[in-house]
Amino acid sequence: MANTPQAKKRIRRNARRTEVNGARVSRIRTFVKKVESAIEAGDKAAATEALAAAQPELARGVSKGVLHKNTASRKFGRLTKAVGSIS
Repeated sequence: MANTPQAKKRIRRNARRTEVNGARVSRIRTFVKKVESAIEAGDKAAATEALAAAQPELARGVSKGVLHKNTASRKFGRLTKAVGSIS
C-alpha cells in the first residue's frame, strides 16, 4: 500500500488515466471494425467512408499515447490496401 501522499495521488491519477485510455482504444477499435465489416461486405463506398473516419482516430490515438505510431501506420496501411483491392 502507498504510504506517501504523492504515491497515493499517483494511484488515483493512474486509475483515471487507465479508464480514459481504455475508452480511447475501444473507440479506435470500433472505427477499425467498421472499415473491416464494410470490406467483408464488399461495399467500396462505405469502406472508403469508414476509412476516412478511422484515419484521424488512429492519429489521435498516437498523439494521446495509446498507440505506437508504427502500429497505427501499419493498421492504416493494411486497411487502405484492403479497401483498394475491393472491386
